[in-house]
Amino acid sequence: MQTSYFAKSANNPNAVSIAGRAPSWYNGREYKILAPKYWFFKRYKDKDDEMYLNQDFYVENYYNEVLSKLDPQRVLMELGENAVMLCWEVSGKFCHRHLASEWLRANLDIQITELQ
Repeated sequence: MQTSYFAKSANNPNAVSIAGRAPSWYNGREYKILAPKYWFFKRYKDKDDEMYLNQDFYVENYYNEVLSKLDPQRVLMELGENAVMLCWEVSGKFCHRHLASEWLRANLDIQITELQ
């Protein structure tokens, strides 16, 4: 399994969007179960909110509101071992795909790398 972002890997045959909203031009698979909940995503991105770009806030809510409600084995089965999990942020930027991949690695002892 791998991770990447839309601009780089949207045409990969194993691409799976895990974003709440994929680009309008994206025609691949979607797995919104791993998408962040709108309420905390909005607060994280809102420049007028006290939680603007607060990664601790985002991580805590992503784990509590999304990952804690899922079975990692089922997620892996539904995504497929060759999936490339996609979202918006470029490599090296804070992003929920990295939180999801860390969660899968920790729970299933599998290797997940960012496409280079």
